[in-house]
Amino acid sequence: MENLLSRITFSREVLCGKPIIRGLRILVAMILELLAKRASIQEILEDYPELEIADIYAALLYAQRLVTHEEVFDRVVAS
Repeated sequence: MENLLSRITFSREVLCGKPIIRGLRILVAMILELLAKRASIQEILEDYPELEIADIYAALLYAQRLVTHEEVFDRVVAS
Protein backbone atom coordinates (compact mmCIF):
# COMPACT_ATOMS: atom_id res chain seq x y z
CA MET A 1 0.00 0.00 0.00
CA GLU A 2 2.76 2.46 0.85
CA ASN A 3 4.23 1.78 -2.58
CA LEU A 4 1.00 3.13 -4.09
CA LEU A 5 1.24 6.28 -2.00
CA SER A 6 4.71 6.96 -3.37
CA ARG A 7 2.95 7.82 -6.65
CA ILE A 8 1.44 10.88 -4.94
CA THR A 9 3.90 13.78 -5.02
CA PHE A 10 3.98 17.38 -3.88
CA SER A 11 5.97 20.33 -5.20
CA ARG A 12 5.44 24.01 -4.50
CA GLU A 13 6.47 24.70 -8.10
CA VAL A 14 3.75 22.45 -9.52
CA LEU A 15 0.13 23.43 -8.92
CA CYS A 16 0.97 25.24 -5.67
CA GLY A 17 1.97 22.08 -3.83
CA LYS A 18 -1.34 20.24 -4.19
CA PRO A 19 -1.13 16.45 -4.37
CA ILE A 20 -0.40 15.29 -7.89
CA ILE A 21 0.38 12.02 -9.63
CA ARG A 22 4.07 11.15 -10.13
CA GLY A 23 5.15 14.75 -10.72
CA LEU A 24 2.71 15.10 -13.61
CA ARG A 25 0.40 18.08 -13.66
CA ILE A 26 -2.54 15.83 -12.87
CA LEU A 27 -4.24 16.58 -9.57
CA VAL A 28 -5.35 13.80 -7.26
CA ALA A 29 -8.52 15.88 -6.75
CA MET A 30 -9.24 15.81 -10.48
CA ILE A 31 -9.03 12.01 -10.59
CA LEU A 32 -11.36 11.77 -7.59
CA GLU A 33 -13.78 14.22 -9.19
CA LEU A 34 -13.86 12.20 -12.42
CA LEU A 35 -14.57 9.03 -10.47
CA ALA A 36 -17.29 10.79 -8.46
CA LYS A 37 -18.88 11.89 -11.72
CA ARG A 38 -18.99 8.21 -12.71
CA ALA A 39 -16.17 8.22 -15.25
CA SER A 40 -14.84 4.69 -15.58
CA ILE A 41 -11.22 3.89 -14.92
CA GLN A 42 -10.89 2.96 -18.58
CA GLU A 43 -12.26 6.36 -19.67
CA ILE A 44 -9.81 8.18 -17.41
CA LEU A 45 -6.90 6.14 -18.74
CA GLU A 46 -7.96 6.86 -22.32
CA ASP A 47 -8.30 10.60 -21.66
CA TYR A 48 -4.98 10.77 -19.79
CA PRO A 49 -2.66 8.24 -21.46
CA GLU A 50 0.25 9.17 -19.18
CA LEU A 51 -1.68 7.73 -16.23
CA GLU A 52 -1.45 4.12 -15.13
CA ILE A 53 -4.15 2.18 -13.34
CA ALA A 54 -2.00 2.20 -10.18
CA ASP A 55 -2.16 6.02 -10.23
CA ILE A 56 -5.94 5.90 -9.92
CA TYR A 57 -5.73 3.41 -7.06
CA ALA A 58 -3.13 5.65 -5.42
CA ALA A 59 -5.52 8.61 -5.60
CA LEU A 60 -8.25 6.54 -3.97
CA LEU A 61 -5.92 5.29 -1.24
CA TYR A 62 -4.70 8.84 -0.58
CA ALA A 63 -8.29 10.06 -0.16
CA GLN A 64 -9.14 7.12 2.08
CA ARG A 65 -6.17 7.89 4.33
CA LEU A 66 -7.20 11.53 4.63
CA VAL A 67 -10.77 10.65 5.56
CA THR A 68 -9.67 8.00 8.03
CA HIS A 69 -7.61 10.52 9.99
CA GLU A 70 -9.99 13.47 9.87
CA GLU A 71 -11.33 14.78 13.15
CA VAL A 72 -15.06 14.69 13.64
CA PHE A 73 -16.68 17.34 15.79
CA ASP A 74 -20.19 17.39 17.20
CA ARG A 75 -22.43 18.94 14.65
CA VAL A 76 -25.29 21.18 15.59
CA VAL A 77 -28.33 20.62 13.44
CA ALA A 78 -30.33 23.76 12.84
CA SER A 79 -34.05 23.37 13.22
